[in-house]
Amino acid sequence: MEFQENDIILFQGDSITDWGRNYEDPSSLGVGYALMVAARLGLLYPEKKLTFINRGISGNRAADLQRRWDKDCLELKPTVVSIYIGINDTWRRFDSGEETTAAQFEASYRDIIERTLRATHAKLILVEPFVLPVPEDRKGWRQDLDPKIHVVRELAREYGALLVPLDGLFAAASVKADSVFWAPDGVHPSPAGHALITEAWLKAAGAIS
Repeated sequence: MEFQENDIILFQGDSITDWGRNYEDPSSLGVGYALMVAARLGLLYPEKKLTFINRGISGNRAADLQRRWDKDCLELKPTVVSIYIGINDTWRRFDSGEETTAAQFEASYRDIIERTLRATHAKLILVEPFVLPVPEDRKGWRQDLDPKIHVVRELAREYGALLVPLDGLFAAASVKADSVFWAPDGVHPSPAGHALITEAWLKAAGAIS
């Protein structure tokens, strides 16, 4: 993907995207991978005058994105839309018994993609969710999360979106250092985990090799 002059790059998702952003400041990027990606792209393409927007909200599921998509995506007129959602669609099943089936997840995700493509000419970057086996009970989440990861991969293929294949990348990284190094609770990345996401995102977008 080639970034164009004056591109507006929108990061959408849950707490992993949100990561400390100031909701009172529309330009706040938080202190996670969204900031890291923006910093690297600004360094790589200073002449392109890129704009970065973060609208991740902690705790969000795919259906939450659906409900706020007009205001927090379409009205912003982005030219690149990065979507990173799914772990809370699994988490809520285990912490409060609120299940989101893979079919429901796919329906919500497909809807926001369709609406984006109808209203904009934005390029799409889909970031698949991941989970690591710390603490031990996270292993039981795989039966719920794996079908959702496959949904993200299939949607990326179907719509010609770029895919950031995080689940496999975090599993591979956990061979080099314990899972807890990358995500202390198996879900929320450490600083090194955010750097891993950043590198994977930039590679998927073709900004680095």
